[in-house]
Amino acid sequence: MNFIAMDFETANNEAWSADSLGLTIVKDNQIVDNWYSLIKPETTFSYWNTAVNGLTADDVIDSPKFPDVWEQIKHLYADYPTVVGHNIRFDNQVLKQTLRYYGLPVPHYVSLDTVSISRKFHPDMVNHKLDTVASELGLDLEHHHNASFDAQAAAEILIYEINHFGEDRIKDFAKLV
Repeated sequence: MNFIAMDFETANNEAWSADSLGLTIVKDNQIVDNWYSLIKPETTFSYWNTAVNGLTADDVIDSPKFPDVWEQIKHLYADYPTVVGHNIRFDNQVLKQTLRYYGLPVPHYVSLDTVSISRKFHPDMVNHKLDTVASELGLDLEHHHNASFDAQAAAEILIYEINHFGEDRIKDFAKLV
């Protein structure tokens, strides 16, 4: 299966406040590339979001704004029309709202949520948080809430599920965005 795994971190509770983005590119169920960027949002940073992801306004002061980031990566959403994430609804909303904030067109793609998939195939896990699922499946998640590491973990979770349960059973979770 070919897909990109996507993870955003945000500066505050506004969906359009993306402050970092990680993408992991998968071809034939093999990770072939990782991409990461800090993003300078046009808003303030919340204490709570900084407590979770560790990013502050100082960290992103010299980073590109989202339109410049999008220009670098938008082709991936055409090249890999399946986008995966852990709680992908959040990441889909961040992408959609950030694009709308800047007046940019929103791409259409199929999304797969590794939270839903792990709940189906591993109902006995204590919870289905990214770090828990990764640990239970024997995957390494070095820096939770770092967009790059979280995107890679989501990719590895989906690859694990495909290898253990089959691609056809995974496709049942696909949703058009």
